[in-house]
Amino acid sequence: MIPLSMSDMQIIIGASLFVLGCMCILLGTFVLISRGFSKEMKALAVHTARIGQKGIAEELSGLVNSASELVVALNQLVKSASGAGIFLVTLGMAMIAAAYWVLMQFEWPATAM
Repeated sequence: MIPLSMSDMQIIIGASLFVLGCMCILLGTFVLISRGFSKEMKALAVHTARIGQKGIAEELSGLVNSASELVVALNQLVKSASGAGIFLVTLGMAMIAAAYWVLMQFEWPATAM
């Protein structure tokens, strides 16, 4: 077993919180960039618009209603992906702040210059 003092444990906890916080920020940024602007979402939006136009041209009210509901569902999907990304970024910032707080509780030895 590796003997760890309380100060060693504080440093390990602070460092791991900092690393996990940075990873959460990177993952949240990736989610925000990739989920909202994916090729599939753009293609689905284009096809939905075409279906809506065809439904209007052929006077099919059911098709137009379905297309509008699909657009609403797409908006909700983008909002939920953005919400997850924002949550991860916020969690990462909170973890970095917690790491800073943990490391500030540690009494660093004075270094001679």
